Amino acid sequence: ISMLIRHATLNDLPAIAAVEAACFPAVEAASADALRERLMVYPDCFWLMIDDAADDAKATAARAATVDGRLVAFINGFVTDSPDLSDDMYADAAQHDPHGAWQMVFGVDTAPEYRHCGYASALMRRVIEDARQAGRAGLVLTCKDRLVGFYARLGYVDEGISESTHGNRSEEHTSEL
Repeated sequence: ISMLIRHATLNDLPAIAAVEAACFPAVEAASADALRERLMVYPDCFWLMIDDAADDAKATAARAATVDGRLVAFINGFVTDSPDLSDDMYADAAQHDPHGAWQMVFGVDTAPEYRHCGYASALMRRVIEDARQAGRAGLVLTCKDRLVGFYARLGYVDEGISESTHGNRSEEHTSEL
């Protein structure tokens, strides 16, 4: 499979919203409006992995199309000087500071038909490298208990149970790289 990694544009919103809806329960998923607001403020903090060799004849209806192929996975978040990810960040794109020290990660989404193939890991490695090249102090995310090991393999350190109540989730861990 031929994969392209690039930043998002507003034209990618339908594909991004479709993958987000497929990846998270409705109470946890970012709405299309929230994603639009994020894209308008910090499109460079959306990393998309595109299958640019997708065969449309074989593509399933569940795959969200982009202009240049099928959206396999995406990671989004913003940059801030705060070292802690707080719930209000998810809904307030105005908190983004392109010169901030910390890359927050709000979501790591992989389309269901592309899961368990290493795409999320490859995309996260790119996000980590981009954050390092930008001189960021580190990356911060929250994840469910079952994903702590996945992020640890990428170098994240589990900082324990998060105080987050975003999406009515419980037992979220905060991890930092």
